[in-house]
Amino acid sequence: MGKASRRRRGGAEDDSAGSARTKVRPAPFVARPFEGMPGETDWVAMREILPAATATVRFAEGRAPEGAAGEATVATVLPMAWPGLHRADGTLFVGTQSGSVSGDASRDLATSLLAAASAEQGTPITATPPATEDTPRLQDLLDLSAPFEVEVHEGFDFWVGDSELDEDAKASLERANESVIPTTKMSATPSAYWCRIGERTHVRLVLPEDEDVATDALARLLAAGDSSLGGDTRLLGAFRACGLLVPVWDLDPEAAAADYEEPLTAFMTRYAAAAGSDAPLTAEERRARSGLLSRQVTLR
Repeated sequence: MGKASRRRRGGAEDDSAGSARTKVRPAPFVARPFEGMPGETDWVAMREILPAATATVRFAEGRAPEGAAGEATVATVLPMAWPGLHRADGTLFVGTQSGSVSGDASRDLATSLLAAASAEQGTPITATPPATEDTPRLQDLLDLSAPFEVEVHEGFDFWVGDSELDEDAKASLERANESVIPTTKMSATPSAYWCRIGERTHVRLVLPEDEDVATDALARLLAAGDSSLGGDTRLLGAFRACGLLVPVWDLDPEAAAADYEEPLTAFMTRYAAAAGSDAPLTAEERRARSGLLSRQVTLR
């Protein structure tokens, strides 16, 4: 073998070794991606169950890209399901329901937030690269001392602010607004939302405990006949979302959200006692738990 061939071969081996050393690893799966953040349950609600809602977040000191605004608006949905938007007025938006591309929703949303903050004003973020193990998380970027306060909207007019729309854009916004499920944020406990779907009404509640603890607590209440919100209401089942549990109740369709504030407060007292119990589940409670698990649906 000639010297040139040996050099080429040696170079190829060196390049291969270098590629192995710099191989990009995908983002690891995180069962509770918003754990440790203020309002973890409302982050889950924004991502999974709310139709039109916003909240404001602030960058931690020194974490905003150079020249970007220090705060951003977190939204459930943006036009065309964009992951992010740097609006012409300088407002930053990140959409929580634009879909996941990794096993860590926190890294996915951090990627969208940084892309929007780095883009020129008036630029939508239509796609983002997959998050990797080196991608920062929301917990790394945001000021965690600031509360996360959700505002529920009747429609998506927050997309445009004070901007004037042409006829096509107005028609698109009207269609989006017509699809919104009427939703009311309840005050009895965090992350509880009354909604009307067709002729039926429900309360959806994101519980703060790990989903296994929450499932056991609901099973105890079901077995004791204490799982309803009074009257003819009944616990339909629960969603699993971002490592938390979201029970859903069927309600009296003639009653308003305010009618369930006191019953929900009473339920949370019963739930707290059940969640705090370390006694083994009884046979009846285990049967109730199996029934709950058979009706659970995992979101995303």
